[in-house]
Amino acid sequence: MQKLRLLFILLICPFVLLAQTRTQIKLESAEKADIDAKKSISYLRKPVFSHEGAILRCDSAVLYVDRNYFEAFRNVHINQGDTLNIYSDLLNYDGNAKKAHLEKNVKLLDRENTLTTDILDYDMVAKIGKYTTGGKLVNKDATITSQEGFYFSNTRDAYFKVNVRVVTAEKTTISSEETLRYNTATNWTYFYGPTNIKNKDDKLYTEDGSYNTKSENAMFGKKNLYTNGSRSLKGDSLYYYGKTGYGKAVKNIVFKDTKDQTTLWGQLGEYYRNEERIVVTQKAYVGIGTKDSITVNNKKLPDTLWLGADTLESQRSLVKDLKLLTRPAVKKDNEIGAEDEKEKAEKEKEKAEARKLLAQSAVEPKDDKKANGAERKLNKKVQKQLEEESKKTNKENSPPPPPDSLALSKIKLRQDSLTADSLMKLKKIAEPVKTESVKNVAPQKLTTGDKAKSATSASNTPSTKKAGNLVTSKLTTDSSTLTPADTVKARVIKAFHNVRVYKSNMQAKADSLYYTSADSTLRWYNNPILWSDGTQQTGDTINVFFKNSKIHNFQVINNGFIVNVDGDSTKFNQVKGKIITGFFANGELRNMYVDGNSESIYYSKNNKGEYDNVNQTVSSRLRFKFLDKELTHIVTVREVEGAVDPIDKLGKEPLLTGFIWKPELRPVSKADIIKGVAVKPKATVPAKGSTTKKGKVVATKSKVESKPQTKETPKPEKAPMPLPEFPKLTPKPSDSTKLDSLIKKN
Repeated sequence: MQKLRLLFILLICPFVLLAQTRTQIKLESAEKADIDAKKSISYLRKPVFSHEGAILRCDSAVLYVDRNYFEAFRNVHINQGDTLNIYSDLLNYDGNAKKAHLEKNVKLLDRENTLTTDILDYDMVAKIGKYTTGGKLVNKDATITSQEGFYFSNTRDAYFKVNVRVVTAEKTTISSEETLRYNTATNWTYFYGPTNIKNKDDKLYTEDGSYNTKSENAMFGKKNLYTNGSRSLKGDSLYYYGKTGYGKAVKNIVFKDTKDQTTLWGQLGEYYRNEERIVVTQKAYVGIGTKDSITVNNKKLPDTLWLGADTLESQRSLVKDLKLLTRPAVKKDNEIGAEDEKEKAEKEKEKAEARKLLAQSAVEPKDDKKANGAERKLNKKVQKQLEEESKKTNKENSPPPPPDSLALSKIKLRQDSLTADSLMKLKKIAEPVKTESVKNVAPQKLTTGDKAKSATSASNTPSTKKAGNLVTSKLTTDSSTLTPADTVKARVIKAFHNVRVYKSNMQAKADSLYYTSADSTLRWYNNPILWSDGTQQTGDTINVFFKNSKIHNFQVINNGFIVNVDGDSTKFNQVKGKIITGFFANGELRNMYVDGNSESIYYSKNNKGEYDNVNQTVSSRLRFKFLDKELTHIVTVREVEGAVDPIDKLGKEPLLTGFIWKPELRPVSKADIIKGVAVKPKATVPAKGSTTKKGKVVATKSKVESKPQTKETPKPEKAPMPLPEFPKLTPKPSDSTKLDSLIKKN
């Protein structure tokens, strides 16, 4: 019996408790009330209700006492606590369920947040509002719109679904097709599906992450993509600080710049928006597009240049701030010089002729024959340029001539070979424009015909004045004028430690590397080694130049040493000198020049293709010719000394001092670039050598020491909270300073 009583109490207790929690809606006041006692219905004007600590007001209402329920009309106002206020035109309030259903012009105010919608269901106990017909949440930091939404007043969280759009005070737009959570207290937005974040410069995509609308800090964890103009950054995890423009990427990083045809990979990276710079470590490598091609399975594919290092830094910099190199070119007498020196020489020649002609025309010719002779001496290019400038000037500015020139034009005048206008234009060609100060053009003696023509041209001149037979013109220049070149930027890539490069026709390794698209030059520093087919080049610095996105030539500066091997042969053709310059054609090495105390050892072949002689030469300049990847000729240019010995009479193969052969360090595929495993060379490599003195070969011994590469760990720095802490990857100042000094030096 006691068990039955206990069971009865357990069953009835929840209903008793529920009945106890139900409280009756209390009518506090009303201007007018009509009561239907039979139906227990009251019709009220401007009533004030109270229920569970909430105050409810409206213009009119119908109260159902038995049901503990009322309907409110016009100027509905619910006040709950100190901060929550809800307004609408219609309200259905259930006192038993403690729920409010509001319609038409619904507005919920909670602290600094305003939620507007057409229909809102609000739970008075849980303090949760829900809409399904579209709504908008507004505060000082963001405006959020969606088709469906839930607002939690206690936690100040808001959940939005379907066509979610967030617009921050900084004009950042967040859009999501699925669920988005926003906390009005912390300003953190959480994403649970495909989401796009856009502002003036940046675009972010993620399928799982968070973003702070006030601080603009963000964390993304799934299918992340950041874009800025032509640049994009991917990573399994992205951390981004919007106000400072600093970003962090972790695992499977891919950075692309479609403008520069550059792609960068790695496992850990940093991005600096304002500096347009990215630093990547941990299996970092980059692909640079070229116009060279490689045939794979009878198909021609682009031959990309792959570059790997312990640390890679990529940045866009102003061209005016960069030290650019000019491609070497072969001049007369096989001299090596800058590629544009020929053009400069031609321009200087034209200017010299123009100055000479200008001096002749300054004095009035005695007869027409001399004038015609001076005219014939005018360079054709200068004449053409003068004609084009004259046509352009006449089209742009053609004001009516002054009266005095009209009168003079009626008089039959003798034509001179050069008018004042032509002299002025020739003056500009003959003399470079000076921006330091404003100077007057030296007065010239003109004939009567010249005066007539100069009067017309003088009207287009900034400042002219007549003085007898003299016309003085003032040329003004502005040295502070900003030229387009001042704003042009180019891609710069820096590589630190264990640098490796692979391309089908070129491979290399070094301690550090510098590349800029402004001059399309790769520069290797600190014990660089460059391989091309069967050739190995070493030196203090190696520069590789590209032209039209194709490898054009290379230059080894200081202590250059080149070793060439024919196939699997053990016969080493050797060359050493101060500067070595090589030229490519269709991706193959064709010509090579050696300058400065050049020495060489070359194995020649007989008609049967067998090695027969060893040629050893010393010269101030040497030229080497290659065909089908083989050395075919050596041309001595000046001060030649040498010796030829039959190969069968040599007891030991001769080696030049400083000989080094490191095929084991050569990258053989793209995979070697990605792996990033550096093969440590032996501490000491003994090598037999020979030096040539006055045509005689003297055997010597030497040791080539190469220090093993060491990695320097960057000092960790903490990132700002609340995002996770992680180390800064920026190369150490010592690394950057060292590389910059090498660039300036070379």
